[in-house]
Amino acid sequence: MTKLFLPNKERKLYSYEASNYTPFDIPTDKSFEKRIAYSAAHVVADPLADADPTLNSQIDWDKTMEYRHYLWSLGLSVAEAMDTAQRGMGLSWEGAKELISRSIKEAKTVGGNIASGVGTDHLAPAPSVTLEDVEEAYEEQVSFVEGEGGKIILMASRALAACAKGPDDFHRVYNKILQNVSQPVILHWLGDMFDPALKGYWGHEDIDEAMNVCLKIIRDNESKVDGIKISLLDKEKEIQMRRLLPESVKMYSGDDFNYSELIKGDSDGHSHALLGIFDAIAPAAAAAMHALDAGNLQKYDQLLEKTVPLSRHIFQTPTFSYKTGVVFMAYLNGHQDHFRMIGGKESARSIVHLSDLFVMADQAGLLRDPALATARMTLALELAGIRQEGL
Repeated sequence: MTKLFLPNKERKLYSYEASNYTPFDIPTDKSFEKRIAYSAAHVVADPLADADPTLNSQIDWDKTMEYRHYLWSLGLSVAEAMDTAQRGMGLSWEGAKELISRSIKEAKTVGGNIASGVGTDHLAPAPSVTLEDVEEAYEEQVSFVEGEGGKIILMASRALAACAKGPDDFHRVYNKILQNVSQPVILHWLGDMFDPALKGYWGHEDIDEAMNVCLKIIRDNESKVDGIKISLLDKEKEIQMRRLLPESVKMYSGDDFNYSELIKGDSDGHSHALLGIFDAIAPAAAAAMHALDAGNLQKYDQLLEKTVPLSRHIFQTPTFSYKTGVVFMAYLNGHQDHFRMIGGKESARSIVHLSDLFVMADQAGLLRDPALATARMTLALELAGIRQEGL
């Protein structure tokens, strides 16, 4: 059975039948040529762990690593221990260390590309925190990831946002860290819609002024910066910044609203991808990258543009709850046997939101087994008191 009664925003039920899956054409014998495509990967919680699921969630390491192998099998790179994995939002630095270590080891077994998040999340913002404390916190995490043989994504710091007095403090901290890394890193500018604690990052609330500070740091450390991922959900700002980057520095799109257009690019350039939504739309993303390599822009557009409504839905306000939709997609598609998340975040979206997600995922051709997805959607609906009897 693939028919369901789903609720809408008016609290009415309507009938829907999932039926739009078509297998994606994904070559397995070659990597992407024109774009670098990172998927920020989620972690799978252990639903059987006898621990407080909100304060002491446990990770199912086998399923978590299995999902990374799935992403690598599609040709995607993995961005590890980012906010998609609930980094700083349920996943502690101790948990992130084990995640990073395990994932780097697994990547080596298949030649998978991986870069890992480095931040200061083990340093809680407080009035007593100094710039020296922030530098030491960054250095500790840099040392760990480099010691594991990994590449670095230098994430924004809540502690720095809290203690910095202005742009000069950001210059100081980033210059010190970048001058001491052993290989070029990807910077990450995460907007406050993803993390309210990062409001005013780079010393300015005005985006253009903040961008100028960030660009100066990049220019001062050009040889140590592979690229920058910006997650501002503003395509014009991303295009503006990528045109101002030094030629050697890549723009990695973190725009989960406008990624299709930004990755395709224009006559003045393009963005690579480092996206949370690629976790949820992995086969469509991989097929689109191959279409782009082949110069088939029509197919690229057909593949990615129909995923954009789903992505905008998953990343709707409050944006930081997007992880719930990402994990629900993995559950619907059989990548994990349950809908449980670190910190109990499976409760962060309504049953109406999840029902709309189900429809949008089907319309994008992303429910790879409609019968399985329907059976699992049925469980979620009945848990919410929406009986499916009589269909």
